[in-house]
Amino acid sequence: MTIDALIQQVGHILLGKEQQIRLAICCLLARGHLLIEDLPGVGKTTLAQALMRVTGLDYQRIQFTSDLLPADVLGVSIFDRKEGGFQFHEGPIFTQLLLVDEINRASPKTQSALLEAMAEYQVTVEGKTRPLPNPFFVIATQNPLFQSGTFPLPESQLDRFLMRISLGYPDPQSERQLLTGTDPRQLLQSLKAVVTPQGLAELQTQVDAVVARDSVLDYLQRLIAFTRTDSHFAYGLSTRGALALLHCAKAWALIHNRDYVVPEDVQAVLEPVAGHRLRESQSGGDARSLIDHLLEDVPVVV
Repeated sequence: MTIDALIQQVGHILLGKEQQIRLAICCLLARGHLLIEDLPGVGKTTLAQALMRVTGLDYQRIQFTSDLLPADVLGVSIFDRKEGGFQFHEGPIFTQLLLVDEINRASPKTQSALLEAMAEYQVTVEGKTRPLPNPFFVIATQNPLFQSGTFPLPESQLDRFLMRISLGYPDPQSERQLLTGTDPRQLLQSLKAVVTPQGLAELQTQVDAVVARDSVLDYLQRLIAFTRTDSHFAYGLSTRGALALLHCAKAWALIHNRDYVVPEDVQAVLEPVAGHRLRESQSGGDARSLIDHLLEDVPVVV
């Protein structure tokens, strides 16, 4: 199966992280943008680059820095003497898969250059709206906010990401394989595409066809309603968040060779989909504690 081949190929590069790889592929199948947040050096960029290679999509990479300007992302018009006028030169955003490395090291003004692209799959430059390629994905990495030189992403920007995942440190066995084997960055060069853009589109169509029965939708709505009424939450999940949860649950079901959603699919994707969209009403809590609260207090069956 194509999905299994995708997971296997990326797993050769990122050892011991099958769950995170499955979540990343789930995000792409659900037509969403992915945010990978963790400490430097744990494989964020490696995962993103591996996904680029195995999906067969055209891609560009931007290293976000504090002095990066919106024009460096979107493009700029330059005067052409031969033509006697200004010609627009497309920026790196005009690609099928865009890797934004260390997104929170750029200023808020540059971060905002991605907002329209991620929500509407188009950009407006110099008063003219230009469509982006289809498909269009953003995979962004960011360092924890306690590290120096970072600018926190606003809620509107975070909400554009369908999922946020973390990799964490490798387990001892996987780390030993890394220490005694070939550098993963060298192995990246040998990765081959295992799906075409057309094949990826077909898989996304299969996700759309996955069935979510009324009992599953009832459970999903109870989860959403709980975030809006329980005192632990500063604010609840939006309708876009609810749709994101449903789409990811369908993709998770397809990855596990099912054409229907079960409550466990919703639970599996709940933290990566909802964790960056929720805030605790009182400071001091984290996304994991909120998700645990949700899972413990909302019954699967009423």
